[in-house]
Amino acid sequence: MPTTAALDRPTATELTGQEREVLRAVGCGLTDGEVAGVLALPEHAVDVHLRRILVKLQLRDRAAAIVHAFDCGLVVPGRGPRVAARPVPRAVVRRASDRRVRISVLGPLRASYDGQPVDLGHLRQQAVLAALALCRDRTVSKDELLDGIWGMEPPLTKVVPVYIYRLRKVLQTGNGTESVIRHDRCGYRLVPGAVEVDEARMEELVTAAGAAERAGELAEAVRVHAQALGLFGSEPLAGLPGPFVELERLRLAERRTGLLLRKLDLQLRLGRHSETVGELWALATAQPLDEPVAAMLMRALCLSGRQADALSVFERTRRRLADELGVPPSRLLQRTHQTIMRGCDAGLAPTAP
Repeated sequence: MPTTAALDRPTATELTGQEREVLRAVGCGLTDGEVAGVLALPEHAVDVHLRRILVKLQLRDRAAAIVHAFDCGLVVPGRGPRVAARPVPRAVVRRASDRRVRISVLGPLRASYDGQPVDLGHLRQQAVLAALALCRDRTVSKDELLDGIWGMEPPLTKVVPVYIYRLRKVLQTGNGTESVIRHDRCGYRLVPGAVEVDEARMEELVTAAGAAERAGELAEAVRVHAQALGLFGSEPLAGLPGPFVELERLRLAERRTGLLLRKLDLQLRLGRHSETVGELWALATAQPLDEPVAAMLMRALCLSGRQADALSVFERTRRRLADELGVPPSRLLQRTHQTIMRGCDAGLAPTAP
């Protein structure tokens, strides 16, 4: 059903037959050059037709024209212009294989197929894919996507089906006919087994590291934790909009910190004190109010024979907590401080954070 905004505008019936074909092709996501090839028109003629369409339908830009093509039923997902007879550029040829699409959410959103990067479009369209990737084990409804990406300011037009249509076009496997996004009456989801998401791989590695630790293989647990941490890029989902992404960004950042503390605790248990101090200094500089980080840094410094430096970390953290948050040090920090005051050999054996 057309949106309220679409009902207030002239309809596609006011266009000429040629203009309707141009609008349909544009709505299917084709560029001017591709439209020209499909409709056997000069490329400059496509631009002229599109300008006339925007004026006749009172549309702002090409993106609005695409949405209008869906709203008025001129474009149906999966039924675009037939372009099979046109040569396909070598760079976008997809080999028929069982290789899966790979999606990365542990840094800026990225997707690739057969090692080749995929253009995911503008930021809100990327946010739709991020939501599907992070909820990959279930169906995500259209309302969830609207709330999670637009929050209290939903779009005036039905853009979610448009974004899904575009993503389905670029995220395909096999011979290019099988999309990794499935649509049913409840919403959208990634096809199970068709996509590799780096966050899922990270959790698999964490499970393996836990098994190694329980078996007493601490060095192996450190190695696998480092491998899991290596999957993180810069800021998870950097630059993507919406409340869902913001919450996931915080969750993944906290997950990263927790894994790093787990790895560093294991390093302390292995006696790798000096190596651990350097990593903890960097983490404490980035998160100066994080008390578990400060406490572990104090332990590492003390076990490295640097008791004075450990006490300086406590005093600096205590002042910042008082000045910026108006709170005293936590019991963890105070307990670590008291242990150091009694001597670094008195109860500083590393434990799980």
